[in-house]
Amino acid sequence: MKNGKLDWLAVSLYFLFVVMGWMNIYSAVYNPEAPLWIFDPLFYETNAGKQLIWLGTSMVLIIFILAIDFRFFESFAPLIYGAFILLLIAVPFLGVTINGSHSWFKIGGITIQPAEFAKTATALLLAKYLNDPQVNLTKFKFQYTSAGIIALPMLLIIASNETGSALVFASFLILLYREGLPGRYPGLLLSVITILVLALMVKPLNIFIVLLVVAIIIALSLPIYLQRMYQTYLKLAMGIACIMAITSTVDFLVNNVLKEHQRNRIKVLLDPEFDPRGLGYQLTQSKIAIGSGGFFGKGYLQGTQTKFDFVPEQSTDFIFCTIGEEQGFFGVLVVIGLFVLFLWRLMYLADQQRSRFARAYGYGVVGIIFFHFLVNIGMTIGLMPIMGIPLPFFSYGGSSLWSFTILLFIFLKLDAHRSDMLSR
Repeated sequence: MKNGKLDWLAVSLYFLFVVMGWMNIYSAVYNPEAPLWIFDPLFYETNAGKQLIWLGTSMVLIIFILAIDFRFFESFAPLIYGAFILLLIAVPFLGVTINGSHSWFKIGGITIQPAEFAKTATALLLAKYLNDPQVNLTKFKFQYTSAGIIALPMLLIIASNETGSALVFASFLILLYREGLPGRYPGLLLSVITILVLALMVKPLNIFIVLLVVAIIIALSLPIYLQRMYQTYLKLAMGIACIMAITSTVDFLVNNVLKEHQRNRIKVLLDPEFDPRGLGYQLTQSKIAIGSGGFFGKGYLQGTQTKFDFVPEQSTDFIFCTIGEEQGFFGVLVVIGLFVLFLWRLMYLADQQRSRFARAYGYGVVGIIFFHFLVNIGMTIGLMPIMGIPLPFFSYGGSSLWSFTILLFIFLKLDAHRSDMLSR
């Protein structure tokens, strides 16, 4: 690839995604009895019309990103990060509430969610920090600093009642692991998540009793193997004690710390019949819509679940239902396959970078898109709690489309100039 040339495969997949996304948004809002077309002014009052405007402005953003010097992103990463931290601080005071989330700025008729753009800002600063040759993620002080860069915007977003967006910041663990973070940390996170899920599915008291019995057995047998297996048994006992501590607090956290709508989302995931007219209804209708598509689907603009608004948020968080109903299992496989190809291509490009900054940022992009892709599809089929995570490039929303466009094309700009970047 010549210097200054964009990766054609990644760019082609981006445009394919946004076109497919717009077509599904149009299908989700299409009214066969009173169809609206692009030249009808009323068309731009629908989500499809508004998204078309966002698509046009995204092209302007792409041109702007490609026009500026590639060194700008590393040099000004701290300022970009700082600016969005200030915006996140200002949201509780100057923002507006939309769908129960006080995390939006309203400027005229446009609403912008700074939490979406804070992901890009965090990826840039984290990559700049890791680009320092002295940074070694096997040492605690560098781990703490990296965690602080991630935690600050994450906590501010949680304060704005946008827990779903905050959880996306956990995806930066992929970036850190690629840049040298010891594998025990991802393993520990997965272990904690597993324990939490089990604790939610089984009564905490039952888990506590079982683990207590196991701990007593280990304690009684410890003197027998004191010389040979002291450390092994000690670590095992400490691990069980930690599990007991976690499981014994899950019930308290769910019932006393989480807000009601967050608590209900978890309960619906475990039992869709818990709230049959609310979140449970949404999940049930989502499954019906996807399942009703069969293998090849009902055809474009032919989805009955879509047309009669059975699935709430059909064009935003649950856009995947439209794909499943109208394009069927085959269409779902195509979309998932294209996303896998897209993520593989981005990882390949990231590994080709000569600078640690570009490589780290590239893996930040991969992590963010992968998290959104995994959680969005997971929540539409009942494998993940409903948390308002959009499907990249497909879901309706200006903030979402702008943020993913900026996130991606900054990396593609860096990749186009990889030969000009110093190896670290």
